[in-house]
Amino acid sequence: VQLVESGGGSVPSGGSPRLSCVVPGYTYSGYYVAWLRPAPGTEPAGVAMITNDGTATYAASVKGRFTISQDNAKSTLSLQMDSLKPQDTAMYYCATKTPTYSADWYLARPWSFDYWGQGTQVTVSS
Repeated sequence: VQLVESGGGSVPSGGSPRLSCVVPGYTYSGYYVAWLRPAPGTEPAGVAMITNDGTATYAASVKGRFTISQDNAKSTLSLQMDSLKPQDTAMYYCATKTPTYSADWYLARPWSFDYWGQGTQVTVSS
């Protein structure tokens, strides 16, 4: 599965970029899809996740600021990022998982995802 992210860039603190990820065959896949990001020198961390029925789960650090959504007709997953902070600076990856466990379980274990995109960089200036 080749995932393609887009929408990153340099934004000022407080900015609101929107990331997108095309997931081929998403509508019929049953995938869970997540946005993941590593902080410099650390392991990847789960940011937001959506199940195939549209249920969203968020990391505490982004809850209330980020919104994950899906467009089944376009096989596209999006991450609306609002009120960005400098500490949100990271490479953001879209990743998919054929689920066995709950969304919370996978969001806490980003290394468990099956397929990853190439990533899109978001840089937030203060």
